[in-house]
Order: sequence, then C-alpha cells, then structure tokens
Amino acid sequence: MKFSLLICTYMRAEALLQLLESVKEQTKYPDEIMIIDGSTNQDTSVMIKNNRFDHLKYFAVPPQHRGLTKQRNYGIERVAVDIEIICFLDDDIVLTATYFEELLQTYKVYPQALGVGGYIIDETKTEFVGEKYHSKSDEFYFDGWKRKDGSRFVLRKKLGLDSDCPPGYSSLYSHGRSVGFLPPSGKTYEVEMLMGGVSSFRKKVFDTLHFSTYFEGYGLYEDADFSLRVSKIGALYLNTAARLYHYHDTAGRPNQYQYGKMVVRNGWYVWRTKNPKPTLEHQLKWHTITLLLTGIRFSNTFTSSSKKEAFTEAVGRTVGWWSLWIRKPK
Repeated sequence: MKFSLLICTYMRAEALLQLLESVKEQTKYPDEIMIIDGSTNQDTSVMIKNNRFDHLKYFAVPPQHRGLTKQRNYGIERVAVDIEIICFLDDDIVLTATYFEELLQTYKVYPQALGVGGYIIDETKTEFVGEKYHSKSDEFYFDGWKRKDGSRFVLRKKLGLDSDCPPGYSSLYSHGRSVGFLPPSGKTYEVEMLMGGVSSFRKKVFDTLHFSTYFEGYGLYEDADFSLRVSKIGALYLNTAARLYHYHDTAGRPNQYQYGKMVVRNGWYVWRTKNPKPTLEHQLKWHTITLLLTGIRFSNTFTSSSKKEAFTEAVGRTVGWWSLWIRKPK
C-alpha cells in the first residue's frame, strides 16, 4: 500500500525539521514526502537543502496558492500516480516510531475506510475506570475511561447545552467534542470528523472532493468541513494506537482578534455543512453556545495570565457573531 506524506508549512523551518527527523525513525517510511511551502522567506528551503531526507519533494508555492487549503489542493494535484493513501501532518508534529505502520494497518482491518486519523498524545490525565463507573459532573466518561472536564463543558452540562454525540461526531447544533476526547485505549473508533493535521485519506477521495478554499490562510476548522463531507460518502476511523505529539508552534498563527472571528464564522460554516437546514431549536442552541463561549473568553480577561489575548479574542468572537447577521459565510 503506497502512501505519500503531504506537509503544508508556513514559516516554521525549525518545527518542520523536528517532524522530518521523526519521520526518519518510522518503522514504515513514506514512498513520497511532499513539502508544500507557503513561506515568505527562504528559511525552509535552506533547511531542506542542508538536510537529506529520502523521497522528499519540495515545492515553494506562488502567492496565489498560499494558505492551508490551497496548499493542500496544490500538493494533492502533484502526488505520484501510483500512491494509494495520502497522509497529512501539520508541520509542528513529532511522531512516535510506529505511527504510519498503525495508520496503514487500519486500512487493512477496515477496507471500507475512506480516511483514518492519528491520535494526539494529550497531557490531560485520563484514567481507566471500567464500564460500571458513574461519572461526576466535572468529569467526561467514555468507553471505560474518565478525564477531568473543562470548565466550559461543565457549565454547558448545567445549562443542558452539552453535545449529545460521542467524540468525533458533530451534533445538529454543532459545538461537539473533538476526537481529542477519545481515550488512549489503543482501539480504533469510527468517527465523522478528523483533525486535518493528523489525518489520511484514500487518494480516490480527491477525485470528487477537495479542501474548501473558503478557509483562507490559517484555515481554522477546514478539517471538520472536509471530513464531514467525506463521511457522507464513506467511513472514517480514528486509530488511538497511531500516536504523535502536537506542539502547537505559535509561528505563522493569526492574531487573537482574527482567530476569534474565525472561530465564530468558520464554526457557523461547518455547522451548516453538517446541518444545512437547522430547526429553530438547533439554531437557538448554536447561538446560545457561541455567545456563552464568548462570555467565558471575556471573563478570562480577569482570570487568566494572558489578559490581552483573551480580551482581543473575545472581541473578535463578538464581531464575528454580529457579522453573521450582515453577511453569512458562503
């Protein structure tokens, strides 16, 4: 099963080098590594020239192809003809040695799979407590495992606004729990959403579907939009044995105001991808949760150490919400 690794990068030469070094240690090495670079300086190209990696192809994209979704589509068009699986990784990832081996094995166990995601090793303490455990209000319990729940989810539970779906699924009013809430059980779970930076898809998927260029630049939630569309035509899985670390490099990220706007506007777009004709109840729940989370972010101005960032993000979320009444995403 031949596979290509496609990495879209922007101004993160040092983080990318760490990722590529971890790829070197893989028990299953990619048949092709494609670096799609949108950087506005030469640091990444210089790093590639100074370090040798087998099967690597480097592309410095022209300005009109910069941005995560555009770079992914650019790379997909240039993947070798005989490739069966395309793996996507963010440039600030570090892999455990068996990541690709576990990922490819999932396609063999589940031949109907159109996509398979990897599992980010989280610092949140998760504990196996068995099937008969009764979780507390400040805990999240799934498949015999428990973890402390975040304050925003605890509040949503009290208000009857928590997601009514398992992790990796989007409710009809969105604001679901990501695959990051799945436990480190070593099992494979069927899902309908994958994290784009730790995902893979059969190459044939891209004969009919592409990443939406609505998501410009940083591309927040582009992965949810794409995987939701794929899940409508076939099965997606998350293998918790295919493990990696995500270090969230701050280089190349948007400012907090723009991020806040994207959270709301892009979130609305993804919600309508899942539920294009929501009922009044689903609309009220989506807007209520959006405003609740904005209020919590405003409160972080007084409670967190990053007061300025919390305030500017909250302002961005507020502006994003009001903008929906003037110009909805299309």
